[in-house]
Amino acid sequence: MNIHRLYVRTEGVICMALKHGSKKALLVIDMLNDFILPEAPLRVPSAAGIIPFLQEKLKEMRSQRLPVIYICDAHDTDDQEFEYWPPHAMEGTRGAEVIDSLAPEPGEVIIKKKRYSGFYQSGLDRTLKSLGVGHLMVTGVVSNICVLYTVADARSRGYQVSVLRDGVAGLDPGDHAFALKQMQEVLHAEIV
Repeated sequence: MNIHRLYVRTEGVICMALKHGSKKALLVIDMLNDFILPEAPLRVPSAAGIIPFLQEKLKEMRSQRLPVIYICDAHDTDDQEFEYWPPHAMEGTRGAEVIDSLAPEPGEVIIKKKRYSGFYQSGLDRTLKSLGVGHLMVTGVVSNICVLYTVADARSRGYQVSVLRDGVAGLDPGDHAFALKQMQEVLHAEIV
């Protein structure tokens, strides 16, 4: 594991903190059939516009042999989320698969999630630490939901975060702009 222990003096008490590795990783959040395809139950209309950018970013990361991690909704059929969202991305269905044009390559990591944050009860944090990752480049959908909550949890865990403006999309332009502002001004993520 590529983690270093730091000892920090806080109000007279020495506390141990973890320092993340220095490697960068690309997070691709919920670029799934049930969010992107024209007949998708939770279609994000502007998401089609970020696909060419993501294709280029994937090529760049792969050519540099940097980690690409897909974070994917994988809901149970009776998921509580379906009380306020239409059923979508049910585990094991085509709707829960990454769209063909951004498909993972062999060896790339897929993290399944049941809630908005990619960190919630998933192996994401452990995976990032094992890879020596300290800087996350975040892409995907939905900017004010799963992207925002994943960024919030990443910052809470001490990761450096860059949100790739041309690689994220929202359901509504106002909500998208709000999310970018929150991630930059409140969470201190870099918007690039």
